[in-house]
Amino acid sequence: MILKELNGCTPQYGEDCFFAENAVLVGDVEMGNECSIWYNAVLRGDVHYIRMGDRVNIQDGAVVHCTYKKYPVNIGNNVSVGHNAIVHGCTIHDNVLIGMGAIVMDDCVVESNTIIAAGAVVTQGKRVESGTIYAGVPAKKVKDISTELISGEIERIAQNYVKYAGWYK
Repeated sequence: MILKELNGCTPQYGEDCFFAENAVLVGDVEMGNECSIWYNAVLRGDVHYIRMGDRVNIQDGAVVHCTYKKYPVNIGNNVSVGHNAIVHGCTIHDNVLIGMGAIVMDDCVVESNTIIAAGAVVTQGKRVESGTIYAGVPAKKVKDISTELISGEIERIAQNYVKYAGWYK
């Protein structure tokens, strides 16, 4: 892992985390326990802070970044950020799945128990209400999420990434 101090800030992380050898963490980044940062993922806390809870996985090629002095990134617990997704200057609450290649832009709020579909673009300032699936460009609500989908997809993927990380330790 590339762990880079910048402007007096060094990335901080909790217990039982996994970092791929070429994951990059820069500056003001803090995460909780059982997080995993996968191959070619980049978390740049250089222009504002990034805060993440427990059991967050940032999958291969994903980018987490902020907007200078304006929009930090806050990510809750049990969040999966899919391969090649971009999470930029926004707030992601607990139990969220950001699909592969999705983009969540500045000043967005994604409430708990939500899926952002693969390839979706959540445009600046959008509030994604709890218990929904958003898809498309620009992303729009396509349906309410079922309790089965919350446990069958969102929670399952977050837990699986804790398991996968264990294989690499």
